Amino acid sequence: MDAEALGNFLAPVNASLNLLSTSFLVAGFAFIRARNIPRHRLCMIAAASASGLFLVFYVIRFSLTGTHVFAGEGTARVVYLAILFSHMVLAVVVAPLIIRLLFLAGRKRFTEHARLARWTFPIWLYVSVTGLVVYAMLYHVYGYVQ
Repeated sequence: MDAEALGNFLAPVNASLNLLSTSFLVAGFAFIRARNIPRHRLCMIAAASASGLFLVFYVIRFSLTGTHVFAGEGTARVVYLAILFSHMVLAVVVAPLIIRLLFLAGRKRFTEHARLARWTFPIWLYVSVTGLVVYAMLYHVYGYVQ
């Protein structure tokens, strides 16, 4: 398998990891609302693991294939770039917030954890969902220029 083929293989793997992260985030939110802390903890560790694995595979994919040019034009291109830009900026913002949340939970500082999670959760969910949207637009709806 050459670098291009491996990079193209990793793209749907990364989308699947984003879907897993999204699913675990939503489930974790439901569990904390129901005060089921053990299941919340498991879901959030799974979401963080899926997101972390995504980051590793994304860096590998990017190093193998570089950026892809979006093939859509006009309004579709503007929408795609707006989603992509917001996704990228918020992904950079949310990464240290997730690490901080895990740290606070590990130290049993749950009041601080809950206060930070109110801001971090919607950003993390947005990044996970828009990752799926970017993948769908780039690889399935419009395709990309190689």
